[in-house]
Amino acid sequence: MTDYIQVITTVDDKTEAEKIAEHLLEQRLAACVQISTCRSIYRWQGKVEKADEYVCVIKSSKHLYPELEEAIKKIHPYEVPEILATQVYQGNKEYLGWLDQELRSSTITGDTE
Repeated sequence: MTDYIQVITTVDDKTEAEKIAEHLLEQRLAACVQISTCRSIYRWQGKVEKADEYVCVIKSSKHLYPELEEAIKKIHPYEVPEILATQVYQGNKEYLGWLDQELRSSTITGDTE
């Protein structure tokens, strides 16, 4: 196991997705944010809703998660934003090393075993 995580959030506007990505990168809470489109169908306030959204997949580390979550909440336009983190089980050691270099105050060893 590693201490790296991928965090997902969604927004309904490309400019907002890029704003979140740039803010997290500037704060060094993320090394990379991938933005793609999706169609979401969900229940909100008792009704089924449909929306085209932008998915932000954020590459970070577990020790930065509390700050990352707070940073997203401060600028996210949704009342209840999706912010879900999943742990990276294994990964390319060179890529994980690059994450270490790009993240703030990283103390991760890059161990993937």
